[in-house]
Amino acid sequence: MGVAGSGKTSIGQGLAAALGADFIDGDDLHPQVNIDKMAQGIPLTDGDRAPWLVAVGQTLHAHEGSLIVGCSALKRLYRDQIRQAAGKPVTFLYLDGSRALIADRMARRQRHFMPLSLLDSQFAALEVPQPDEDAIIVSIDATPDTVVSDLVRAIRSRQQQP
Repeated sequence: MGVAGSGKTSIGQGLAAALGADFIDGDDLHPQVNIDKMAQGIPLTDGDRAPWLVAVGQTLHAHEGSLIVGCSALKRLYRDQIRQAAGKPVTFLYLDGSRALIADRMARRQRHFMPLSLLDSQFAALEVPQPDEDAIIVSIDATPDTVVSDLVRAIRSRQQQP
């Protein structure tokens, strides 16, 4: 999870490969109306996001085995909606980065519907996961391989805890 441009897709794909899990890009679960709205530079409302969050949770619920879904999940409310729709424990992996770093990455990426102009609205909506949430926070101020390695270490460490 994280704001647009934080690396949800690239890190998610790398992490899935490292863990032998499946990966789904949450952007693929958005209704077309949401994609069209974002492509026009219009931020989504909580109401716009609701069907998408349910789809993310239902995808997690229906999947057999380990699944990583790249999804912004910016607010605690959104994460709660995903958990409820999933009907099982969900661990959120928060890709934490500065606005400057992410803006630079977004400016360089090609063929994505999310314009740089919406980055401020993403940061405005962001509620960093709190200690009482099932979340792992990792800095993205490193190479993708390092970020994936950090996440693998954190996940395996949790799995070894009683």
